[in-house]
Amino acid sequence: MASSRLRCFLSLYFNYHFDLTIADEPKTLYHDCYVNNGTYTTNSPYQANLNELLILINNATPIYNGFYHSSYGERPDKVYAIATCRPDMEPVSCRNCLNAATKNLPSLCPNFLMAIGGYDDGNYSTCMLRYAFYDMIGIMETAPHFFVYSESNITKNVKDFNQIRQSLLTGMISEAVAPGSKKYATGEVAVSDIVTLYGLVQCTPDLTESQCNDCLLHANKLMPNCCNTSQGGRVIAPSCSFRYGTNKFYKSSTEGPPVSFPPPSTNTTTHKGKNIYLIIIIVVVTSVILHIGIVIFLRWRKSEEDESKLILLFYYLFRRLTLFSDLMEVSFLSLSNIPPKIWWE
Repeated sequence: MASSRLRCFLSLYFNYHFDLTIADEPKTLYHDCYVNNGTYTTNSPYQANLNELLILINNATPIYNGFYHSSYGERPDKVYAIATCRPDMEPVSCRNCLNAATKNLPSLCPNFLMAIGGYDDGNYSTCMLRYAFYDMIGIMETAPHFFVYSESNITKNVKDFNQIRQSLLTGMISEAVAPGSKKYATGEVAVSDIVTLYGLVQCTPDLTESQCNDCLLHANKLMPNCCNTSQGGRVIAPSCSFRYGTNKFYKSSTEGPPVSFPPPSTNTTTHKGKNIYLIIIIVVVTSVILHIGIVIFLRWRKSEEDESKLILLFYYLFRRLTLFSDLMEVSFLSLSNIPPKIWWE
């Protein structure tokens, strides 16, 4: 009886815990392989450097509001990368999205020297990964660009809706490019008594205010080609993007001071060393906790009167294990750049 109740308790606990912690894996929303910019040979130094760089991106700490940049190797086989999440995203959500990007983009663009891809879980998480054979920091790029829009269209008062949307986007652009800004802004406006329009504009924070403004204005000019009558849409360029919709898709506040951007570092030894020690610690501590639980269970499982104490003890052990896994997540985070393409939401 005690063991059956204990199994029931453990089953409920694991179901509850994993339902809360497992999210949908982000999927490819758009990509481009820059097919006119050259290829590399399989097993070449460039490919080896790219693989190492993608590992580095996975384990790196975001420099500023979900923005990553790094490089690996020596010329002429040096590889550079930029990765971007929305500034309001949780670090764990950003890293999960970039994990999907670093895993899938090289497969979508095998042997191409350059690639860009966007990933989205259909709900909250979204990110972009770029890599190239040149340093992309401080360079405004508006091509290739991508359109993503809802198949649901505005059927009444289209002119009024477009004017409200344009006013919202214009205001957000002004906010994003203001001196000392984060190159990011969100906003909302009532379209009717029951409909609210939400918007977001974002530049990579390595751009100047002037570059960000030029990029967003260029993207804004593409609106008629993208989503003039759609209830939601995005125009995405390598250096900037905007998005609007009738459902809120962002958090309302972000944190973090503006920063400068030094040349990307190529030293990955420190990150690798810390990761190895961290993994050893994780395995040891997890094993100790589980062994304690197993020993106690084998010793007490025949004692009906100690059933409640045993269940409480297992609950305590799993809570400690959960806390340790959360600390592990934080520790991993601390260790550590054509014709339009059209997709539908």
